[in-house]
Amino acid sequence: MSNSQPDPLVRQHTNDIELGVSDVLQRHVTRHVVAPKPVSQKKLNFEHKRPRILREMMAEATGVFFYVFPGIASVASFTLATTNGVGAQVGIPVFGSLFQIGWAFAIGIAFAIITCAPVSGGHFNPAITLCFAIWQGFPWRKVPHYIFSQIFGAFVAGLFLMACYWPQIQAAKAIDLKTHGTAVYNGGVASIFCAFPNPDQTNQGYLFFQEFFVDSYIGIVIWACLDPANPFVSPTSAPYTIGIAYAAMVWGFAGNTLSTNLARDLGTRIVAAIFFGGEAFSYNNGYSWISILVNVPATIFATGYYEFLIRDSLQKIQGGHAEHEGGEEGLTRYLSKVTGEDIPTENQTSERGIMNAANGVYEKQF
Repeated sequence: MSNSQPDPLVRQHTNDIELGVSDVLQRHVTRHVVAPKPVSQKKLNFEHKRPRILREMMAEATGVFFYVFPGIASVASFTLATTNGVGAQVGIPVFGSLFQIGWAFAIGIAFAIITCAPVSGGHFNPAITLCFAIWQGFPWRKVPHYIFSQIFGAFVAGLFLMACYWPQIQAAKAIDLKTHGTAVYNGGVASIFCAFPNPDQTNQGYLFFQEFFVDSYIGIVIWACLDPANPFVSPTSAPYTIGIAYAAMVWGFAGNTLSTNLARDLGTRIVAAIFFGGEAFSYNNGYSWISILVNVPATIFATGYYEFLIRDSLQKIQGGHAEHEGGEEGLTRYLSKVTGEDIPTENQTSERGIMNAANGVYEKQF
């Protein structure tokens, strides 16, 4: 090919690609993407006047919605498809399983974190918010705002699900009332929205233990994923790791009654109470309070377990993710005490001395 002839790829040029998903092409091949319009001063003024707490509350509510809605929608598709007389309206006679439901919640959690965590931190669970306040210095004044937003997000998810499946839910409710005299039981249409124990699960202590264990398991995984000293979880993998931890517990225990989140349960249980009666709260001698509240002490226990027995705060400090409460001098005094060496602190050499001392502590611990 002579130098005077254009490259065939140039002749195939299709001009600029519009802004959108095509943005990712810039990371792989050289393509022209239409530049976004400049940010107007009006938009900046609006965003400046918008309260930060409002953004955080909306992010928490939206994140819980993103996590709860696909989960309960998956439960609905499974429950309604297996209800006599309603399955034909949904389509496939046996549509879904606990495996499908677990993945729906897992992917919903991942989407919630990806979408909203950059704004609010991505708590999406009142127990996690409380644990951040207890262990990580999250402002206590924000705790009520976050918890209200989380419950509200689940409540809206329940309402949207009810609106989407209204004809099928009404048909299933009529069948439940005719067959069982109530729609509030495990497998009944009300169980689409919140957990109810199996008929043979009358031992409240057993139900408490199961919920406490499952929530503790999830809590430890979450706290490990959020530990900046954990080399096995990257920012891009954390949403999916947390989601799969939740799914694993769904696969193991959802058929045996499971809740895992105060906001997810209470928000949708209110919707169930509105449409199916107060029995949504009183069923099985008030099991609902185990379903709603056990998540909080279980998660505090789990995160406390991690904080006291597993976390390595010196590794966090060395990685630049935290600092000693006494500053550089406090860290120097600690390292001098541990290593038995006199570590200088007044020049560049001292900085290397601190890092060398920290590395020495790691080697001894290892």
